Parts: sequence; structure tokens; C-alpha cells
Amino acid sequence: LRERERERERERERERERERERESERERGRERDREIEIEREREREREREREREREREQERERESKRESVRERERERERERERERERERERERESERERERASERVCEREREREREREREREREREREREREREKERKVLQVL
Repeated sequence: LRERERERERERERERERERERESERERGRERDREIEIEREREREREREREREREREQERERESKRESVRERERERERERERERERERERERESERERERASERVCEREREREREREREREREREREREREREKERKVLQVL
């Protein structure tokens, strides 16, 4: 009887040992599951980080394109300003040319007026000469 009791006790002990072993196995399984889940979460976080980096890269590219557009617009504006300045310079040059032409016209007119004045002076001189000639003839007759 005692032997059977000891045998049952040993059997119960073996059963408890097997149960502890199964529990350890379940715990190891849960630990593996936790590690797998942790690794999956890390992988999801890495993927989110890669996605954020792709978005940042796309934003940098978009900003670079916007800056290129702005720079081209600034260059076009500088070119338009240079063209406006060239146009103003052409206008100033035209104005100077008109002034020079006007001055040449005035100078030619003044020269013609001086020539007419010299001609009138010569005519007066000839008239005086004729008068003196008449006087000489009159004096000769006397």
C-alpha cells in the first residue's frame, strides 16, 4: 500500500514536472511571440521612417522645382528690366539726336541769316559806291 502511495506520489511529481515543462514551453512560445511582435513593430517603424524620408525627399524636390521656377521668373524680370533700360536709352539717344538735328537746323538758319546780312551789307556798299560815283561825275562836270 505504501509502495503504491509512493508510486502515485512519484507519478504526481512527474505530472507536475511535465506541467512545469509545458508551462515553460508555453512561456517560451509567448516570449517568441512577443519578440516577433516587437520585431514586426520595429519593421513597421522603419517602414514609416522610410516613408517619411521619401516624403521629405519629395518635398525637397518640389521646393527645388519651385525655387527653380522662382529663379527663372526673377531672371525673366531682370531681362525685362534690362530691355526697359535699353528702350529708355534708345529713347534718350533719339531725343539727343532730335536735339542735335534741331540745333543743326537752327545753325543753318543762323548761317543763312548771316549770309543775307552780308549780302545786304554788300548791297549797301555797292549803293554807296554808286552814290560816290555819281558825285564824282557831278564834280567832274563842274
